[in-house]
Amino acid sequence: MPTTSSQQVTGLLLAWGQGDDGALEQLTPIVYGELHAMARRYMSRERRGQTLQATALVNEAYLRLVDIRRLPWQNRAHFFALSGRLMRRILVDIARARGYQKRGGGARQVTLDEGMVIDDPGRDLVALDDALTRLAAVDERKSQVVEMRFFAGLSVEEIAEVLKVSTKTVSRDWQMAKAWLTREMARA
Repeated sequence: MPTTSSQQVTGLLLAWGQGDDGALEQLTPIVYGELHAMARRYMSRERRGQTLQATALVNEAYLRLVDIRRLPWQNRAHFFALSGRLMRRILVDIARARGYQKRGGGARQVTLDEGMVIDDPGRDLVALDDALTRLAAVDERKSQVVEMRFFAGLSVEEIAEVLKVSTKTVSRDWQMAKAWLTREMARA
């Protein structure tokens, strides 16, 4: 989104959140490219033969976003954090619908590095989702940091802005959450 400033996106989000449908029409082409890139990252982790394409994932997330009326958007980072969460939910729902086992069953350990490759994404995504749910019960902020960093691809600075904490806190939460999730997934 090189030609559009973060402030412009934030302004459009705020207007849309207050019921201005024209703002949504202006916003959609501006954020579409970033949403599509986010969806491609998600889809690159999916198993081969996946019938859902990145464009379809963006469209499904868009439909869910449009259904959210008068959401008090904070800014661009908040929008992409929520978009990432929606995309994750869509993929987890699809994986669960395919009948992957909820826990265990020989699930492989998943590392939480940005460049990770998953051998059996459906099973690993469900296991990661289950572990994230357990983490959220223990520490909601760390769970949010993982969602925004790993799934939405937000920077440490953007996450700090959304959560209204320091970048050091986000980095510390990210490191602790990765260790916690790695341990939890190894148990599964």
